[in-house]
Amino acid sequence: QGVDRGAKEEQGAGDQGMMFGYATRETENYMPLALDISHKILQELAALRRENDEITYLRPDAKAQVTIEYSDDNVPLRIDTIVISTQHDPFDEDDMKMLRTIKKHLLEILIPRVKKRLPEHLQALFTDDIKYFINPTGKFVIGGPHGDTGLTGRKIVVDTYGGKGAHGGGAFSGKDPSKVDRSAAYAARHAAKNLVAAGVADEILVQISYAIGVVKPTSVFVDTYGTAKVDMTDGEIAKIVSDLFDFRPFAIEERLKLRNPIYLETAAYGHMGKEPRIVTKVFESPYNGRIKREVELFTWEKLDMVDVVREAFNI
Repeated sequence: QGVDRGAKEEQGAGDQGMMFGYATRETENYMPLALDISHKILQELAALRRENDEITYLRPDAKAQVTIEYSDDNVPLRIDTIVISTQHDPFDEDDMKMLRTIKKHLLEILIPRVKKRLPEHLQALFTDDIKYFINPTGKFVIGGPHGDTGLTGRKIVVDTYGGKGAHGGGAFSGKDPSKVDRSAAYAARHAAKNLVAAGVADEILVQISYAIGVVKPTSVFVDTYGTAKVDMTDGEIAKIVSDLFDFRPFAIEERLKLRNPIYLETAAYGHMGKEPRIVTKVFESPYNGRIKREVELFTWEKLDMVDVVREAFNI
């Protein structure tokens, strides 16, 4: 939509503003630890719901938030607070008894499953001093669109880094790749992740700015938060980044294969930090018949530029 396919090489940005990509060594998938644990909580909660065995009253709507205390050296010390709100069946007439049961099950069944998915040094952050708020507003029977009048936009911070780093403000959902709100955010993540994996810095934020209709970014900005491992300023790093990565909208589309049917998998647990993989998809329509094709998911998570980055930075 809105793309002149006859002028691909000169396709300018379909939107304007700043897009950010972030990566950190905190976790194996280069994501902020609090968001990673939040995602694991919701993934295990969904698994328990589908198993319908140990906990049989769960419904689909759920939210989680994790607060972590850090040292002055940006090292996670402990988990301070975990908030979980989960929709559920009205399985008891006594609301308080029902809430006590939900809390007991989540602490005794859910949290141990989440801990098992983490390496030992992160499991140690789960101490007896964690403050748990389970369905803190009371029973949660009505959820989804019925519980929230109207349909709001996607939570853009949850779709990215959980408040770590920065966000340009544009949502991903509902936009084709010609909109840099989506494609350039993926490209910035791809750059940031490869830079951290290559050893340029332990933590990095890549910001790309665009003017609508203009092919090249108006600026590329890098912040290493003082964690750079190379003897360069952030500005010097940014100059090399802009030379290594082609941030023109069409180049991003081509490099990350964004015109493929890959977006269903981004509908839950965020767009970043996923495992890149190839899947086979089958589509059927009365007009085109049955189409079977292989597509590559989460291409922006590939560590395919690490060697190129290391050579550019003499690492």
